Amino acid sequence: MRIIAGQYRSRLLTSPPGTSTRPTSDRLRETLFNIISTRISDARFVDLFAGTGAVGLEAISRGASHVYFAENAGPALKSLRTNLTNLKIAGGYALEDRGVMPLLQRLAKASIPVNVVYLDPPYNEEEAYTQTLGFLGSHANRALLAPDALVIAEHASKSPFQLSDRYGTLTRTRIYKQGDTSLSFYGQTSEEQGLNGD
Repeated sequence: MRIIAGQYRSRLLTSPPGTSTRPTSDRLRETLFNIISTRISDARFVDLFAGTGAVGLEAISRGASHVYFAENAGPALKSLRTNLTNLKIAGGYALEDRGVMPLLQRLAKASIPVNVVYLDPPYNEEEAYTQTLGFLGSHANRALLAPDALVIAEHASKSPFQLSDRYGTLTRTRIYKQGDTSLSFYGQTSEEQGLNGD
């Protein structure tokens, strides 16, 4: 596993042994960042269920102004911190080790609008998807997302449950499939649609 492009291009990343952590593959990260390349420079990027931090670290490498990581699993946290240390990244990020909701609640309370949110829960945890996307799409938390923000959910192409096309103010605009993995892209509806749909 490595950084694909940017300042830290080709630098290797560590991941915990075993299968409890499933890092986003190099190939899928390359595809993802090709799709969102124009949105990364100077962006506030949120990496939820960050695992080893590979996605957020790729964003830092490509010029994101600030990356917020959320991860609370011990082995993954250790790898994430090791990767930050090995890359000598001393600033431009925040790491919430209590998990996803504490980070999102803190950002919403501070009214810090973010540009890109990436979430990659364990594929079988439907509640993690619905809770996170529901929070992001809630009108009460609208200030958390910049007006043109993009929310991207990584999930299994074949899953026992299906992601909804709508979570409050968020509407799915695209699905990209790569083998067994898919990316669902969500954007905010207009203010009026959000009020009517929430």
